[in-house]
Amino acid sequence: MSISDERLGQIAHRFAELEARLASGTLEGDEFVGASRDYAELEPVTRTASEIMAMRSELAELSGMDESDPEMRALAEEEIARIRAELPEAEHRLAITMLPKDAADSRSAMLEIRAGTGGDEAALFAADLYRMYERYAAEQGWKVETISASANDIGGIKEVVANVSGTGVFAKLKFESGVHRVQRVPVTESGGRIHTSAATVAVLPEPTEVDVQINDGDLKIDIYRSSGAGGQHVNTTDSAVRITHIPSGIVVTQQDQRSQHKNRDKAMQVLRARLYEKTRLEAHGEEAEARKAMVGSGDRSERIRTYNFPQGRVTDHRINLTLHKLPEVIEGTALGEVIDTLIAEDEAKRLAALDG
Repeated sequence: MSISDERLGQIAHRFAELEARLASGTLEGDEFVGASRDYAELEPVTRTASEIMAMRSELAELSGMDESDPEMRALAEEEIARIRAELPEAEHRLAITMLPKDAADSRSAMLEIRAGTGGDEAALFAADLYRMYERYAAEQGWKVETISASANDIGGIKEVVANVSGTGVFAKLKFESGVHRVQRVPVTESGGRIHTSAATVAVLPEPTEVDVQINDGDLKIDIYRSSGAGGQHVNTTDSAVRITHIPSGIVVTQQDQRSQHKNRDKAMQVLRARLYEKTRLEAHGEEAEARKAMVGSGDRSERIRTYNFPQGRVTDHRINLTLHKLPEVIEGTALGEVIDTLIAEDEAKRLAALDG
């Protein structure tokens, strides 16, 4: 995808304007924050654009050289070949940086994992997935905070909700939403037969209070006694909270914290994320339909990946990617290979759509 010199000039001009505004010292508050964000986003674009302009200029200069000196001409031809080889790659990088961005890409995210079909084995698999994302997050320098979790008796997780905070979390994890399937011999199986189980993953961008306005009058809040594992404190106080958002019908329960106040705060955090995602999906209805033809819809009912233990492979069905690195993927160390390939495939398909 070749970008015109005029467009490159516009990028440089816009960046210079932003630089001057920030240096003027006249910006304050939200205006300063907005300009700083725009500057940070435009800086890598401008750097690549400047690199392309310099390469094109050098190419034009070398092509117009006097051919009377054979030695100089040979050197020029060598440089021309090098630039012609490097220029398309730089133009491709620039095209990717200029693709329309999801406004939520830079945000932290809410990660929800639920055991699906497969009973105890599905819950053990859900726990494996959660540990995989925890390790991957640690590699990225992100922080994972468990908001609520429901465990079974053998170390599995029926359901877990966590906040993953850091820069660009949603951009990296958004393609993880969907049904993950595992094929293996369960620890609970004495006959050695391979079972297929599943867990559902949902990744929601974390909103701010500005993104989602919740009226107290739209909420039905029930307080009740906690149940399940939790030591002597459980069943002694009414600290569990169930919040129903009446207009949307979304229900969130929270009982992991010891205080009613903390449970309410955590439940509101989850409710806000779910409402924000609902609003985003409604606002980008046409775009969501178009994206189904690309890497995936993000629909949590869509089967996206299979983890086959007997064959030691992980297959992502959306891009026909198979890695014979199942232990490393489950450990989180090779998950980045899958995620980076998904991102690259999405970028390639969006570029192709723009060219078309």
